[in-house]
Amino acid sequence: MKVTGFEIYRLKPRWVFLKIMTDEGIDGWGECISGTRTEAVVSCLEEAMGTHVVGRDPQEIEDIWQCLYRYFFRGGPVHMTCVSGIEMALWDIKGKALGAPVYQLLGGKARDRIRVYSWIGGDRPSDAAAQALERLEGGFSAVKLNCCSEMHYIDSFSKVEEVAERIASIRETVGYKLDIGIDFHGRVHKAMAKQLLAELEQFHPMFVEEPVLPENTELMADLAKSTSIPIATGERLITRWGYKQLFAQDAVSVIQPDLGLTGGILEAKKICAIAESHDMAAAPHAPYGPIALAATIQLDACTPNVFIQEQSLRIHYNQGFDLLDFVKNKEIFQFEAGYLSIPQGPGLGIEIDEEKVRKVSLEGLNWTNPRWRAYDGTIAEW
Repeated sequence: MKVTGFEIYRLKPRWVFLKIMTDEGIDGWGECISGTRTEAVVSCLEEAMGTHVVGRDPQEIEDIWQCLYRYFFRGGPVHMTCVSGIEMALWDIKGKALGAPVYQLLGGKARDRIRVYSWIGGDRPSDAAAQALERLEGGFSAVKLNCCSEMHYIDSFSKVEEVAERIASIRETVGYKLDIGIDFHGRVHKAMAKQLLAELEQFHPMFVEEPVLPENTELMADLAKSTSIPIATGERLITRWGYKQLFAQDAVSVIQPDLGLTGGILEAKKICAIAESHDMAAAPHAPYGPIALAATIQLDACTPNVFIQEQSLRIHYNQGFDLLDFVKNKEIFQFEAGYLSIPQGPGLGIEIDEEKVRKVSLEGLNWTNPRWRAYDGTIAEW
C-alpha cells in the first residue's frame, strides 16, 4: 500500500481536517489544531506530507513519525500538530486495512465504557449553577468550567471571592452529584493561585487545571504540595520529552495530553504509560473537532489510567458548527448516563460527511484567541 495524495480542509469554528489517500482506495482522516496560525499549519502539513508521507507505506507509522519529528530544529505547536494530525490519519488507514479499531492494535480495550464531562460557563464564567443542573439532568456526572476572567499578578481578593461564590452556587444546586473540574487556563499567577486553591479546597473539586502556566513546572509542584486538590496539566505540552520535568518533579496528579498537539495516538499512549508508572491519572484534552475526539477515544479505550474524557459538544468555542455536524455516524458520540460506549468500527471508527466538509471549507477559517488586558492595560493571559 502507498500514500498517493492528501487534502486539507480549513473548517469553522477552528478546525483543520486532513484526508490521506492510498492506492488501495483506503482513506484516513486526521485533525490538526489551527490555533492562531491556520495558514502556518496548512503550509507545514503540505510540506510534511510532500516530503515524508506521499509515496510511503502508510502502515509504517513509527518510522514515518520519526522522520517527521527528527528535524534539527524540532517541536513547537505548528510542527507537532501537523505530525499529530498525520499520525491519526495513518492509524485510521491501518485500522481500516486490518478491519480493526485502533485500540485493538494497541493492546485491546482496558475498560467497558468511557466517562465524559461537559463544559459549562463560557470564557468569562456565568450562570454556571443553572448550566450544571442542566447537565446533571442530561445524564452527566461531571462538568468543567473556567475559573475566572483575566487576573493580574496580584489582584483583588474580590476576584477570589467571586470564584468561590460561583463554585459554591454549583454545590448548593447539585451537591456532590456532579464532579467539578476547574480550569485556571494559565490565567492565574502563583500568588493568586495559592489563594484560590485555599478557598476552593472546601468544595472538593475533581481537579484544578493549569493553576499556573505549564512552563512553570516547579511552581506547579509547589502548589500540588500545598493543597489536597488534584492538580492537572498537559494540554500545551508536546511529546514525552515535554513531560519529563512534570514527571521528574511529581508536579501533578492528572496529565492531560492533547492528541492533536503532543504527537498523536501512540505518543499519547507512551506518555500515559509513563504517567501510570508515577501513579498519575490521565484526562486527555479534546475540546476540538470530531476526528480529534474519535482518535482520543481510541486511546481511552486501551489506557487504564484514563479516568474521564473531555468533549466539545455545546462548548462555547463552537460558534456556527458543533461536534456532530461533520459526522455521518453520530451514534459514536451518543452519551448515555455520562458515558461513551467503546467504538466498534475500524480505524478511528468515524465516518466523515465529506460533502459537507468540502462545502464549509470554502468559507475559510480565520480564528484567533481573545486578547485580554488587566485593569491597568497590561496584557493578561487568556
